[in-house]
Amino acid sequence: MTNRLCHIAIDERGLIRPTPEIEQERRVAIFDLLEDNSFALPPRDERAAPDGPYRLGLAIREGRLVFDIATESEAPVTAFHLSLGPFRQVVKDYFQICESYFDAVKRLPPSQIEAIDMARRGIHNEGARVLQERLEGKATVDIDTARRLFTLICVLHWG
Repeated sequence: MTNRLCHIAIDERGLIRPTPEIEQERRVAIFDLLEDNSFALPPRDERAAPDGPYRLGLAIREGRLVFDIATESEAPVTAFHLSLGPFRQVVKDYFQICESYFDAVKRLPPSQIEAIDMARRGIHNEGARVLQERLEGKATVDIDTARRLFTLICVLHWG
């Protein structure tokens, strides 16, 4: 399949070193993304986008979320910059619920952990929905891909 990502790189310049939990979330998100994702680029200026699979570079530069897209052979395709504003509240909420979840796993019974995890998934879905909206006209991703990309956006925000 050509409408997919084959490589993901996160630009860590200027980022605070992640906690082991955050690092694990990132590793899992990247692994899951590379195993199964849907990522397509629409035509631009009446020209079809080059066929994938694509390489994705994610970064935060000058207060904006940057998606650098290249072909599998590393030829640059496009880059788009998204305002972080629409993500701020949902990322903040997601970190708060994740903190509660990681704490709960250590000391609460499974029924309470499950309730916190359901809330965490709900916020995660909201973040994925925001990402899909922000990518409209730039890239098309399915909900599972958006969820995993949202996890990576959270990693970039961490700290």
